[in-house]
Amino acid sequence: MEETEAKQTLYLVMGGRVTDPRSETFADPESIHVAGVFSNYDAAVDAWRANAQRTVDDAEMKYVVVHLHKLLDPGA
Repeated sequence: MEETEAKQTLYLVMGGRVTDPRSETFADPESIHVAGVFSNYDAAVDAWRANAQRTVDDAEMKYVVVHLHKLLDPGA
């Protein structure tokens, strides 16, 4: 019998200045702030919320949660 390894889930929280508040196009990708990589969605959302609330007065600042595990295994 083969041992199957559980798929690891990873979430990246990042943010920065966007060209348009309605988009997710970052104005300067080299200056994106990486808040961290998290192994569970709840922790990622907590980090996203903390950073988004910290910059709430700046409409051109946006933070997002990226599902890294979906990028690492797009066929899943």
